[in-house]
Amino acid sequence: MKVLVVVDMQNDFVDGALGTKEACAIVPDVVKTIEGFEGKIVATRDTHGENYMETQEGRHLPVIHCVKGTEGWKINGEIRSALEEKQAAVIDKPTFGSVALGEYVRKIDREEEKVEEILLIGVCTDICVISNALLLKAYLPEVPVKVAASCCAGVTPESHVQALEAMKPCQIEIV
Repeated sequence: MKVLVVVDMQNDFVDGALGTKEACAIVPDVVKTIEGFEGKIVATRDTHGENYMETQEGRHLPVIHCVKGTEGWKINGEIRSALEEKQAAVIDKPTFGSVALGEYVRKIDREEEKVEEILLIGVCTDICVISNALLLKAYLPEVPVKVAASCCAGVTPESHVQALEAMKPCQIEIV
């Protein structure tokens, strides 16, 4: 079985508090990838509380975003519709890398059907995509982990490219 991981395609990262024109630009390709995917799909949702500014992340990135229940926390509408159509699972994650995601995919591999491949798409390439790609590689080291570059966007175009390059020596294939 193949697994598609859609990372943090939320309003705040697309066109909200931390949105970029690059994130807006990948939405159609992300939707197309979800719609055409054969396998299990799981989406992550960056999730913070009202105390975000008091957290370590908030002190390093002092932009309130993805507070649970807000419009910015919700997955982009076009992407959400595609995910719902495919009956995707959604995992809320309070950190860059999601241990719950790793456990979820490993459980699929052990209890449902062998995972043959994991493909990641989403934002931000240089923060949450790379964190979850490396985490999934640790949970399932023999499963090929791939990242679709055209369906990802970084904080900046430069950091997007740097993250893609950083993943290659970790045996994460960039497609």
